[in-house]
Amino acid sequence: MKCMLCPRKCGADRERGETGFCRETAAVRVARAALHMWEEPCISGKEGSGTVFFTGCTLRCVYCQNHQISVGDVGKAVSEERLSEIFLELEAKGANNINLVTPTHFVPRIIRSLDRAKGQGLKLPVVYNTGGYERVETLRMLEGYVDVYLPDFKYLNTEHAGNYSAAPDYPQTAMRAVEEMVRQAGGPVFDARGIMQKGVIVRHLLLPGCLQDAKQIVEYLYQTYGNQIYMSLMNQYTPLDTLDREKYPKLGKKVSRRAYERLVDYAISLGVEQAFIQEGETAKESFIPPFTLEGV
Repeated sequence: MKCMLCPRKCGADRERGETGFCRETAAVRVARAALHMWEEPCISGKEGSGTVFFTGCTLRCVYCQNHQISVGDVGKAVSEERLSEIFLELEAKGANNINLVTPTHFVPRIIRSLDRAKGQGLKLPVVYNTGGYERVETLRMLEGYVDVYLPDFKYLNTEHAGNYSAAPDYPQTAMRAVEEMVRQAGGPVFDARGIMQKGVIVRHLLLPGCLQDAKQIVEYLYQTYGNQIYMSLMNQYTPLDTLDREKYPKLGKKVSRRAYERLVDYAISLGVEQAFIQEGETAKESFIPPFTLEGV
């Protein structure tokens, strides 16, 4: 069967062991399954988000913070039955949700694992945590399974999208994906503790030299969706040793405080009220979780 799950539509027969653009066969691999405290407050809460980090990725971001699992080989193959057990174990640990991180290329098996876990009593909302590069057809497979969509919206600038993520079609693809996510999830719903139960939070990581594109993204999202969504404006970009600084010199430094302040001020000037912002020193490698197969 030719894989068409992501916008690459690479056609690899992953069920027969071929690897796709994602560098994965159809066998699910997980690099970490644990309570995570560093998501947005309405996702992590005090107890933590039950994050499941999947190996492989449909993007090729040159600055990837999770390169060990996106293009590296960290991850353990798990059966659908084991994945459903992981979901239930995270619920037993007090997780506020099941947070599927970079799951696109494993969607069919994740769905079957969720069916199994729900049949055994799983009650938590499911978060779909993605780079935003999604096919609408794949997202429609998830209707009724995903409660909260947590996509990135990385670029409106096609040149940046091509140079930095090998996806010049990213802007239009992400637009269509977010539209479908909002259609499915509807407006934000929170429980009494302030934990999101349904809704969409669109993240944007400000990159060095990309302030203008970031402003255009905020403007597009606000004008299109208003208070139907939350935004999460992030300043935590960290240039890692894996970055080719000669080829991408603009990415070889952290985002300046002034640039991030200008982005936040611009959002406020538009009238944006439903947004998360980061304060203090967040651009640290310590914010990248250790991929030690914990919980797998």
